[in-house]
Amino acid sequence: MGTQTQLDGESHFVEIAISPEFRDDLVKIRELTLLKAGIHDTMEIETVVVRRSLDARKKNPKYILKVEISKKSETPIIRVPQSFVDVSDKPEVHIIGAGPAGYFAALELIRQGLKPIVIERGKDVRERRRDLRAIQQFGIVDADSNYCFGEGGAGTYSDGKLYTRATKRGDVSAILQTLVDHGAHPDIQIEAHPHIGSNKLPGIVAAIRDTIVNAGGVVRFGTRLTDIHVHENRLVEIVLNDDEVLPVDYVLLATGHSARDIYHLLHRHEIAIEFKPFALGVRVEHPQALIDSVQYGQERSQWLPAAAYQLTCQIDARGVFSFCMCPGGLIVPAATAPGEIVVNGMSLSRRDSPFANAGMVTAVDIHDVIAYTSEGPLAGLEFQSEVEKKCFDVGDGTQRAPAQRLTDFLNGVRSADLPDTSYIPGIFSYPLAEVLPAFVTQALRKGIRRFGTMLPGYITEEAIAVATESRTSSPVRIPRDEKTRMHPDIAGLFPCGEGAGYAGGIVSAAIDGQNVARAIAEQIHSEHTKQSH
Repeated sequence: MGTQTQLDGESHFVEIAISPEFRDDLVKIRELTLLKAGIHDTMEIETVVVRRSLDARKKNPKYILKVEISKKSETPIIRVPQSFVDVSDKPEVHIIGAGPAGYFAALELIRQGLKPIVIERGKDVRERRRDLRAIQQFGIVDADSNYCFGEGGAGTYSDGKLYTRATKRGDVSAILQTLVDHGAHPDIQIEAHPHIGSNKLPGIVAAIRDTIVNAGGVVRFGTRLTDIHVHENRLVEIVLNDDEVLPVDYVLLATGHSARDIYHLLHRHEIAIEFKPFALGVRVEHPQALIDSVQYGQERSQWLPAAAYQLTCQIDARGVFSFCMCPGGLIVPAATAPGEIVVNGMSLSRRDSPFANAGMVTAVDIHDVIAYTSEGPLAGLEFQSEVEKKCFDVGDGTQRAPAQRLTDFLNGVRSADLPDTSYIPGIFSYPLAEVLPAFVTQALRKGIRRFGTMLPGYITEEAIAVATESRTSSPVRIPRDEKTRMHPDIAGLFPCGEGAGYAGGIVSAAIDGQNVARAIAEQIHSEHTKQSH
């Protein structure tokens, strides 16, 4: 029996541990919660799970639930999804990119009474599937429609994980609620590491687009930003597909971390951009059953999810860490141009693949890249590109990727053969030290050996390392004023999201999109107020 809790009209929170088989048993959860709180069960009391996380640290997996206890209201609150007013005749804001930053910015602009015009180089989520099949099955890379470019951005078809540490930047719960309003399962609002899945997220993204269009916004696909016109330090026009010139007042630039042509465009116009540290390495794949056994200390039961891991350490003052871990997932080809090999990971909502994969990467700073490329704000981009081209050049001209057994990678031995993989284009045996920079190889080898002591069983010949995991984040930052969110040199240009170097993942990009949209709205309303006086 726990300490007696007095319900005085306010909510109280109780944390309980529960066996995996009772995770969704509301009767059992209520019983344990009230027992711990020392409250007699009556019809007047309501219990609601507000947070759920899996604890498998002691090889005795259990769920830790945070439960809210309150008196039932006589007038239950019924939430009605937000309706949006028509903005078709309101001031226009052009958004470049239909990823989470762009789409959530568009929704926020509508809330602020402004008309978003979203311009996306790629295709809508339905049409985009054909190009993903082309790169998977035939090695054909469409530079405008792939795993990185297209409606929904990189996250749409590369997993849909929603975990973020950017809680101080905005209201994460509001982002999750918007996703639920557009079709996501409500469980994402209570999971410690929420995940939608690449089979579910496209429908949600399409529903968000419908909301934007139904409110009078515009979404254009197959439309690439190819140039900009600046007059007296103000952005006045954008050029689309090389021949369409549009006058603009406010442009929110949310092009994602792989839009290299945009960085080159800004650099060509001598608009300030900066090198930004990033990370590079390989994608490591294990049999999921092996990770389950390592993490749970037993065979996974039907009540447990595919086991995950998160690993990090410092090697010679350099960070080495796992990135974008995909339990029950697949390795996918994430190249955005012909002649390069880039790998990424994804999971479907059920996470039922027999494989687990994660990026295993090390930090890359400016001092690392200038030894391989020229100095300047694009040095990191050039460094990324060179590694990706090397991985392609040692292959057969397709999207087959170089790989080694993990034990062979650590020992510097070429693999005589390779195990099965989830990577559909296929892999071939190649010494990864010959395509990765020496400092990357050295840091990864030391880091993975340390991870083997932290997670016994992780180092095994059943695991493979596949090169290269290079698009962890943008290697470029586009500066902006901290308050106005506008570029310090170009009025009307608002860098945003992952591509500008201010986010990392779906939720943080969505939050940044909202914040930049509010900053634009504040400026527009301020300017209109001045004009009216």
